[in-house]
Amino acid sequence: MISADLPLGIVVPDGPVNQESLSNRDPGAPLGKELEIAEVLSAFKRHGIKNVVWITADVHYCAAHHYDPSRAAFTDFDPFWEFVAGPIAAGTFGPNEMDATFGPEVVFSAHADTPNESPRAGHQFFGHAEIDRDGLLTMSLRDITGAVLWSKDLEPA
Repeated sequence: MISADLPLGIVVPDGPVNQESLSNRDPGAPLGKELEIAEVLSAFKRHGIKNVVWITADVHYCAAHHYDPSRAAFTDFDPFWEFVAGPIAAGTFGPNEMDATFGPEVVFSAHADTPNESPRAGHQFFGHAEIDRDGLLTMSLRDITGAVLWSKDLEPA
């Protein structure tokens, strides 16, 4: 499990030209920060590290993304999941467009209907991870009341 401050495939602009995100809005071969992610993903594959799960935040909505080389411009990696939630007390945004470099599929997304809503509107989200005695990982995305909006069970490698 890897915890990162920014999602891998969500485009997060910082003004008209700059990108805050790891992705760069170019769906082709890795460039810029994506080169480092490509290197890490390739190393996981090369060393047989499977069932990698990324936990990320900072886009002001929640989402579950499945990354697969069959959909990607860069293909030297094994499929993996990314779960996005947070921050829990900030104005709302999203959903943002996706960069196809690593082949993301948006499996689930929840967001506010209007941008920059106050947290008082209730469109705040968080993630929850639970591992049982047999190693089954259950990832869930929840609303501010704790209600499960979406969940996924992931078997150990």
